[in-house]
Amino acid sequence: MVRPWPGAGLAVVLAACLVAPSSAALRDDPDVDPDVTRQLTIAANTLLQRRSEALVQRHQRDRTSAPSEVYGVRISPRVARSQERAVRELENRNRAPVEGGPAFTGARTRLDGGHAVREGDRITLEAVENTVVRYGSGEVTQSVRRRFVFRTRGQQITLVGERVLDPDARPLNDPVGPDR
Repeated sequence: MVRPWPGAGLAVVLAACLVAPSSAALRDDPDVDPDVTRQLTIAANTLLQRRSEALVQRHQRDRTSAPSEVYGVRISPRVARSQERAVRELENRNRAPVEGGPAFTGARTRLDGGHAVREGDRITLEAVENTVVRYGSGEVTQSVRRRFVFRTRGQQITLVGERVLDPDARPLNDPVGPDR
């Protein structure tokens, strides 16, 4: 014979288990979707590539301002101003691997191994920047770890900061000024 109270108690416990969210559902996965990581990497890489290209002597340079959006990622006004200052400084810097040496003739930058993590409305992308700058018959290759910080508001993602993670690194495509 089944007592009514224990059977009713069992039914209540089972119902509570079905309705209550599991602890796995309460934990947000901090890793960002691979497609979003790729989107963020493309946006960040675009700014780095623009700075690398500023090292190369051009007779007719395209003087477009820093983009306000890249691949659906907004660039904050502060970051855009910083990028413009960096490009101007790099265009006016000695464009040779050694003082008085042959000028840089080409530059290519790409971000590899990007890993993005979300914490609340902030996404942090860490990646390795690989830059190759050619001159005369040689080239300079440099790898630097960087961190990019993005803020989200709804579906909109905005790049709000960037920094070099390697303490002793002196990236070729970074300005020398105090705001870097």
